[in-house]
Amino acid sequence: MSKPVVAVVGRPNVGKSTLFNALAGEMISIVKDTPGVTRDRIYADVSWLDKEFTLIDTGGIEPESKDIILSQMREQAQIAIDTADVIIFLTDVRQGLLDADSKVANMLRRSAKPVILAVNKVDNFDKFMPDVYEFYNLGIGDPVPISASSRLGLGDMLDKVTALFPESAGEESEDERPRVAIVGKPNVGKSSIINKLLGRQRVIVSDIAGTTRDAIDTEITHNGKEYVFIDTAGLRRRNKIKEELERYSIIRTVTAVERADVVLVVIDAAEGVTEQDAKIAGIAHERGKGIIIVVNKWDAIEKNDKTMREYESRVRQILSFIPYAEIMYVSAQTGQRLPKLFDKIDMVMENQTLRVATGVLNEIMMEAVAMQQPPSDKGKRLKLYYITQVSVKPPTFVIFVNDKELMHFSYTRYLENKIREAFGFKGTSLKFFIRERRER
Repeated sequence: MSKPVVAVVGRPNVGKSTLFNALAGEMISIVKDTPGVTRDRIYADVSWLDKEFTLIDTGGIEPESKDIILSQMREQAQIAIDTADVIIFLTDVRQGLLDADSKVANMLRRSAKPVILAVNKVDNFDKFMPDVYEFYNLGIGDPVPISASSRLGLGDMLDKVTALFPESAGEESEDERPRVAIVGKPNVGKSSIINKLLGRQRVIVSDIAGTTRDAIDTEITHNGKEYVFIDTAGLRRRNKIKEELERYSIIRTVTAVERADVVLVVIDAAEGVTEQDAKIAGIAHERGKGIIIVVNKWDAIEKNDKTMREYESRVRQILSFIPYAEIMYVSAQTGQRLPKLFDKIDMVMENQTLRVATGVLNEIMMEAVAMQQPPSDKGKRLKLYYITQVSVKPPTFVIFVNDKELMHFSYTRYLENKIREAFGFKGTSLKFFIRERRER
C-alpha cells in the first residue's frame, strides 16, 4: 500500500524545517542505532485525522553565494515536484513576496501538481492578514496563513492538503504481484540488473548531468509469474550540488521503498558497504520491508575458498541492524546468479506474509520464558501473559505484559530470536508492540 507523498518546497529561510518538525516531530520515533535515522532526517510518516502520508522536507539549503542559489533551489524543488502527490509551497509573510518566490511559483505552475500555498510566520492573524493578501499575486491559489512555530492554522492547511490526495492512494493492494524496489547508490548497476533480467535494454541509463526521473516501474515475467520492479535510476551527481543531490536521492529511495514489498539493496562488490548503503538499508528496515542485499560486480573480485565467507562477515558487521537480510552475490554483466533472485524474492515474500497461530506462538513464548527468566526491577518481575500476531508485511506481534517499563529491548530481541528459530522469517523484519494488562 502506497502512501501519498507531500513535499514542502520554498526558498531558504521561510521555515520549511520548522514546519516539518511541527507536523512530524513528535511522531518520529528515533531508533538510535539504526542508520538512516539521522538528525538531518528529511522524511517522516505523518497522520492527519484518518489520512496517512509521507512528508518530505526539501529544506536546509544555505547557499554560499548568489549565483548558485537558483540552481540549488531548482534542483531540490524539481525532485520534490517529480516525487510528490501534493506540494506545500511555503512563503514568509515577514519578508513579503520576493522575486525568488515568483520563480518557484512558475516552476510549480508548469508541473501540473496540486499546490497549497502556505504563508508562514503569521503569529497574529489580525496584524498580518493584509500582508497575506499580497501572495495572491503569485497566481497559484488562495494563500493559507500559518505559523509553524506557534502551530497556528496547521489544521486548516492539512485539511486542504489531504483533500487533494489522489483517490487511488492506498488502493494498490489489489495488485497481488510482488513489488520489488531496487535501490542503491548511483552506478552500482541497478539498471543493468533490470536490463539483464528483462533481456533487453529497457531502462535507459543516462549520464547527462542533472538528469532526474521518477522511479520507473518495469514488469518482468519469470516462469509465468509477474513481478513489478521499481527502479530509482536516473539520478546523477553534479559538481556544486553533489551533496544536495545525494540528500534528495534519499527522497527517491524512500518513495520507492514505500511502494515495495521486497527491497533489493544493491552494493558494489569492489567498494563494499558504504555509509550511504547503510542509510538506504536503514530506510527499508524502518519501513518493515523484506530485504535482500545484492552484491553486484562479484565477477570482478579475485577469489579464493574463503572470499565469500569473509565478505559476508564484513557485510553483516556493518549492517548488523538487519541480521535477517538475505545476501546474494551476482553479476549484472555476466548474468551470474541473477535468475536465482526470483527464488529469493518469492521466499522473502512468503515470510513477509506468514501467519503463526496464536496457540503455537504462546507455546514458544512460555518455553522461552522457562529457559530465560524475564528481567525484574526493584523486586518487581516482568510477567508475560500472552502473545498474538496482529498483521503481516511485516509480521507484527503484540505481547501483553504486567508492566511495559520492565520489558527491556534485549528481552524482546531474545523472544524475536526464539520465534525466528522456530519459523525462519528469513529476509523480513518482525515488529513487536508491548501492551500492559493489569493483573486481576
